[in-house]
Amino acid sequence: MKKAIVTALGLAVLSLSALADVSVKDAWARGTTPAQKATGAFMEITSSEPAVLLSAASPVAGVVELHTMSMEGGVMKMRAIPKLDLPAGKGVKLAPGGNHVMLMELKQQLKKGDVVPITLKVEGKDKKVQTVEIKAEVRDLATPATMDHGHKH
Repeated sequence: MKKAIVTALGLAVLSLSALADVSVKDAWARGTTPAQKATGAFMEITSSEPAVLLSAASPVAGVVELHTMSMEGGVMKMRAIPKLDLPAGKGVKLAPGGNHVMLMELKQQLKKGDVVPITLKVEGKDKKVQTVEIKAEVRDLATPATMDHGHKH
């Protein structure tokens, strides 16, 4: 009986090591006004092997989608995308004005200093799906650069 348990544990460890090593850094979400029902979350995702970001979820939002922004005929367009490729060893930035996680149907105002839990679903090259839990810090609606109007004190 003990031998069977040890063998099963050994197999579990082997199957875990087959998953891509996915790391996330600089995760943050833009703060909202009390009436605002949507905002963006941004981060840099790196996978050790080719992988695909399939989806994201968060308890603070009723709907979470992967979005992209692009210029079309001089107009900034935002649309949902079904997935996002994560090339092996290359950091993929989710940033304002580009690809990002869209948090919609917000259940509460997001204030500077709050932490938003986000669960990412990533599919490795072997088609196994893993979840990556991250915590995104809420930052101000305006960045310090836009708040500084060039006044010198």
